[in-house]
Amino acid sequence: MVTKTLRGADPHGFHRVAYHEWGDPDCERVVVCAHGLTRNGRDFDALAKALSDCCRVVCPDMAGRGQSEWLSYPQDYGYPVYLGDAAALVARLGARRVDWVGTSMGGLIGMLLAANPGTPVRRLVLNDVGPFIPKRALERIAAYVGNAPAFHDLGSVEAYLREVHAPFGSLSDEQWRHLAEHSTRVLPDGTFALHYDPAIGTTLRAAPFQDVDLWAVWDAVRCPTLVLRGADSDLLMPEVAAEMARRGPRAQVVEVAGVGHAPALLAPDQIERIRSWLFR
Repeated sequence: MVTKTLRGADPHGFHRVAYHEWGDPDCERVVVCAHGLTRNGRDFDALAKALSDCCRVVCPDMAGRGQSEWLSYPQDYGYPVYLGDAAALVARLGARRVDWVGTSMGGLIGMLLAANPGTPVRRLVLNDVGPFIPKRALERIAAYVGNAPAFHDLGSVEAYLREVHAPFGSLSDEQWRHLAEHSTRVLPDGTFALHYDPAIGTTLRAAPFQDVDLWAVWDAVRCPTLVLRGADSDLLMPEVAAEMARRGPRAQVVEVAGVGHAPALLAPDQIERIRSWLFR
């Protein structure tokens, strides 16, 4: 794995976007993996490693997360900037077509890209997200996004992540430690903080919470699409997933037992499900 950067544009200037690249940089088959709201590209290490024998896999840290630069104006955190950065990334890669794997926010970015005319998205994998998001799920997420707790050690970080991200399902101690190691930054006083800008939640809370309806976007998607749904998810409801199989790209829907929002894509069976679908 190597980490590279590019320059993205926002309404008030430019910002640095980091991305982690796996596999042969000359490989024509390119897979982009985009993370959820408070996460970063290192969430996909296991998936990227599994795909890197036959693909070029690129996992960006979206603006304000991981090794990417924080935006100067909190109100700029939103899909217009994320979509612009995604387009800049695809251009930097020199890829005519890409497969897009997106968890939650990363899935919405992929769906919005795939719905546009001339899209570079060839195949789309949505991990526990769809065109309708109930406001109660947004309220749950908003309750922890933007909190800025300080941690004295990685063990405290891991305990916090185990609680906040319990819906990820049953992960091994090694997997939780991996998430903890790549979810933190070290502060000048030696304590740890979460590896994202607390201001990323600003736009989420800027207006009263309401259901998000993107069915018109979904109906514009034409590429083959796989949807993974956590069986206990409060964000992608079963009736929404069923409707996604009936309209738009008529997605193949797979339910993951014992998981809420969202499958962590660390388990071998989840990884193999994506791999086999991408290369069937």
